[in-house]
Amino acid sequence: MIWSEFLGFLIRNSVAILFLIALTIEPLNAQYLQKTDLSYPSYSAFSIADSTQKTKYPDPKSVLRRSLIIPGWGQLTNKQAWKVPIVYGLIGGLSYYSVYLTKQYHDYRAAYYNSFSSNNDMRFGPTPDYLAGQGAASLKKNRDFLRNRRDFIYVTVFLSYVLNAVDAYVFAHLRPFDVSDDLSMNRRFEADTITNPFLGDIPSISLSIKF
Repeated sequence: MIWSEFLGFLIRNSVAILFLIALTIEPLNAQYLQKTDLSYPSYSAFSIADSTQKTKYPDPKSVLRRSLIIPGWGQLTNKQAWKVPIVYGLIGGLSYYSVYLTKQYHDYRAAYYNSFSSNNDMRFGPTPDYLAGQGAASLKKNRDFLRNRRDFIYVTVFLSYVLNAVDAYVFAHLRPFDVSDDLSMNRRFEADTITNPFLGDIPSISLSIKF
């Protein structure tokens, strides 16, 4: 009965109550504005975070340029020195293999050219001793195979060089991301109170969510 009378009183006098609350809050706001300096600097929290991040982590474009100038430089900038031997091992190994294939191709090209009696000008050099006596068909087949394999290795050397730059650039982009083990949403309930000018302190529960 008491609650029903109280609710009826609130409903009948809602306009007056709201007016009194407004009169009560306005002086408090005025006092708060007088005590609080609302002049903000030209930068925001986001600009502070961005500048801190730029200072802490290298610029991905700068890392990309360094990797294109000297393979492995971008990995060193990203503090991944363990990748540098892999980069040079891959590029160096393929480059050495391409040199070996080129030498073999030149030998077979000269041997095939000299296998014809009409070609006596030694255009591609003398026939190597280990290829003397082989037939023209066999020499031509091996020559074409070595030429194709050499061209393929040239492509892989270039792709390894590009992959070195892409790896450094992508890691520089992903480096600021949070990769910790706990990426779940943490929630916490706490007991709290809400102060009302008419009802006093009202018990409540606050929910805090942290990502």
